Amino acid sequence: MTQPQIPDDSHPMWFDETAIPTFEPLTNDLTTDVVIVGGGITGITAAYLLTQQNIKVTLLEATSLLNGTTGHTTAKLTAQHEIIYKDLIDKMGYNTARLYYEANMDALNLIDELVTNYQIPCDFEKQDAYLFSTTGEYKNKLEQEYQAYDNLNIKGNLEKEIPFNISIENALSMKNQAQFHPLKYLTHLVGLIQEKGGEIYEQTVAVDVEDSHGAAVVVTRDGFRVKANYVLACSHFPFYEGTGLYSTRMYASRSYVMAVKANKPYPGGMYLSVDQPEHSIRKATYNGEEIYLIGGEGHKTGQGKGMMEHYKALKRFCDDIFNENEYEILHRWSTQDLITLDKIPYVGAITKKRQNVLIATGYRKWGMTNGTNAAKLMSDIVLGKMNPYKEVFSPSRFSADPSLKKFFVENLDMAKHLIKGKMEIPRTKIEDFNPDEGGIIHIDGERKGAYKDKEGEVHIVDTTCTHMGCEVNWNESERSWDCPCHGSRFSYTGEVLEGPAETPLQKHDFHMADDYKFDDQRSGY
Repeated sequence: MTQPQIPDDSHPMWFDETAIPTFEPLTNDLTTDVVIVGGGITGITAAYLLTQQNIKVTLLEATSLLNGTTGHTTAKLTAQHEIIYKDLIDKMGYNTARLYYEANMDALNLIDELVTNYQIPCDFEKQDAYLFSTTGEYKNKLEQEYQAYDNLNIKGNLEKEIPFNISIENALSMKNQAQFHPLKYLTHLVGLIQEKGGEIYEQTVAVDVEDSHGAAVVVTRDGFRVKANYVLACSHFPFYEGTGLYSTRMYASRSYVMAVKANKPYPGGMYLSVDQPEHSIRKATYNGEEIYLIGGEGHKTGQGKGMMEHYKALKRFCDDIFNENEYEILHRWSTQDLITLDKIPYVGAITKKRQNVLIATGYRKWGMTNGTNAAKLMSDIVLGKMNPYKEVFSPSRFSADPSLKKFFVENLDMAKHLIKGKMEIPRTKIEDFNPDEGGIIHIDGERKGAYKDKEGEVHIVDTTCTHMGCEVNWNESERSWDCPCHGSRFSYTGEVLEGPAETPLQKHDFHMADDYKFDDQRSGY
């Protein structure tokens, strides 16, 4: 193989081998039993579980099914969510830590059961999961986490090596975890939902929830209304916050993935380094061949170095574990997830007063099991069933959260970036743009974002995020405008890619004769 090159375009490999059905937008008012907003793993799994119980379900997706975080995952099915159990025991207690583990293992087992029962061809495979350290600091942390495993009766071992060209201090295994192809699995569930009469609408943006004599009404951007007994907000960031202040109780984090073909058989297992920055390794199948998925390099959305620098760092990691020139990068993509203050997702009633509006968010990059657990928990609430994990994941637990200090730290960080964005000074003229470059300019003293596309056309938008007024930054890898405060993302033409923002960035007409200045952000943030 020749010297490996990083692909120009971001493209998750999962879509190449999956025929995902498409659906028409909603064009009329409806009444249903349950309306689900969001067509990722949580929304689709919840729709499957409820339709199997003859509940009338309507699912609304703002863009297309599986096009969000679910379609950009590395698809590990595991309860080994980095170093977490020692922290949960210390801050939330033994019972909460044990229930968190059981909830995620139950989710893994539910997926295993559905794959087996329906014979879903989705590359489901049991694998042991490993955390590994390369420094003395994290060696000690893994030893403490191993003690937490022992206290919680989690099957795992502390080990001295892993089968890669990486010098480690130690590694912590968790037995009998799994991996799969998420889109093949969920596309099969979509077919089962349709067989039971579930209705699905794409290109349908939900913007609000209203009360209607005890029922809830989802209002779409196009003015259509869906009335239901329950609303399940499964839209990554809740499309409706109510009075829950969720944008102040979570922060968004991006990470990166490469699909790599190498002249080296995969040795088995799923791996994650715990030193910073983290790096992930797992096997996958692509076009019938065994490949590696290499991930990591996480950071807060809208903050940090230029996006391509993270891909370059992943490539350097590949150079370490493979022989140089003996691997090929097939695809690369990035993903985003939300992290709560105490690391446990929010799943349940949006507020204590709105028991028929349920949310599921904050999966901390472990959405395959957390999302499946959330779907099961919400469906049990709708069906009136007892669920042992209801209190652990309750969004209202914030009132007793021991991480209150972190609440203020995160919001101070958001305030810092809000002020920083307002004070930037441009340094370069817009005429210096090369094709496929973007950055900040000033027009009549106002901050604007500009992007010159590959054909030379310039697109200019207002850079003030429509959520809470922070200033967005240019992401050259995804050609998007990303908010460093709450993680909203916009296309270069201003359209909303990810919430909590609901309204596009305002567009601005471009006239080359005007004396625009360009802030030197072409290499990223």
